Amino acid sequence: MSVTKEIVIERLKTVNGPDFTGNIVDLGMVSEIFIADAKVFFSITVPAARAQEMEPLRAAAERVVKAIPGVAGAVVALTAERKGGGMEAPVPQRPAPRPAPAAPAAAPRPAPHAPASHSQGKRGVPGIEAIIAVASGKGGVGKSTTAVNIALGLAANGLRVGVLDADIYGPSMPRLLNIHGRPQTVDGKVLKPMENYGLKVMSMGFLVDEETPMIWRGPMVMSALTQMLREVEWGPLDVLVVDMPPGTGDAQLTMAQQVPLAGAVIVSTPQDLALIDARKGLNMFRKVDVPVLGIVENMSYFLAPDTGKRYDIFGHGGARREAERLGVTFLGEVPLEMGIRESSDAGTPVVVSKPDGAEAKIYRDIASNVWGRVNEERGAAEAAVPSIVFE
Repeated sequence: MSVTKEIVIERLKTVNGPDFTGNIVDLGMVSEIFIADAKVFFSITVPAARAQEMEPLRAAAERVVKAIPGVAGAVVALTAERKGGGMEAPVPQRPAPRPAPAAPAAAPRPAPHAPASHSQGKRGVPGIEAIIAVASGKGGVGKSTTAVNIALGLAANGLRVGVLDADIYGPSMPRLLNIHGRPQTVDGKVLKPMENYGLKVMSMGFLVDEETPMIWRGPMVMSALTQMLREVEWGPLDVLVVDMPPGTGDAQLTMAQQVPLAGAVIVSTPQDLALIDARKGLNMFRKVDVPVLGIVENMSYFLAPDTGKRYDIFGHGGARREAERLGVTFLGEVPLEMGIRESSDAGTPVVVSKPDGAEAKIYRDIASNVWGRVNEERGAAEAAVPSIVFE
């Protein structure tokens, strides 16, 4: 059975709106509906002040869509934007509650001291010991290639590793890791990650065709990212490497604010323009209390294959100097090497295609530096927790 927007809309008309005043379609709460590969994506516009209590409504809409014959999955997000994709009927408001009688003033109680921690209040992902974000301030600096080779370097160093491709608009992992097909489900509830080269992988690129454009608003991006992170059977992993989209947008904030990240790796090229954007990404993670594990300088230099002469095409050492200036670890430099590009395009990253080569060693060393920084941050967090001694 072919799934159409009309069928989805008819089913959504069975979902009551807030306070049972009508259905969510006639109330204008449903955004434009996007269907790709039998998967349905849309958002529901709700009043900002009541967003938290609307989760059951979102879940109900997701259930009725998933129950449609031929639907393989659904991603439904709540958004508090004023309009909802062209169906802009006003959403009824609940009457304001009467003020409660004033209670007698009580002396304020001192708040218990809690140790500072970037993971405090964030729900972890079962089975995953540490989550690392690989980010960049701008696109085109080789972040995804760096992320996948760091992940393979961590695996080569004996760790159990997964990769989450968080770039909803431009997923790279299916091509970089030469993975094809669609993920299977476990009991029809959670997805099994795809696997290759010893890595467990999840990407939006496995769920939609490579040429399908993802024209989504921020809430849908955040909902899809959350589902790929929490509704996947990752199994026991020592570390999950998250390939972040470039910039400092919704995906970055979702990960930083909702997930206990062990830290972030910033990828940049040596030139000043790239470093300016890298600095923005670094400062964003600092503002949301995510440790910056360090900076990687990609495309650091070029060695001519015929003469061996070195050329600093984009300058050299800019990321190292920036790391020193900002007081963060310089994790290593990766040359501009044709073999790295060719192996990435072919879906055979250099760490697995030439494991004994010089470039593979560079990535393994960077991976070792990253893991060392993760353990340093763990040690610092444990030292900050006060011990209680009973005598």
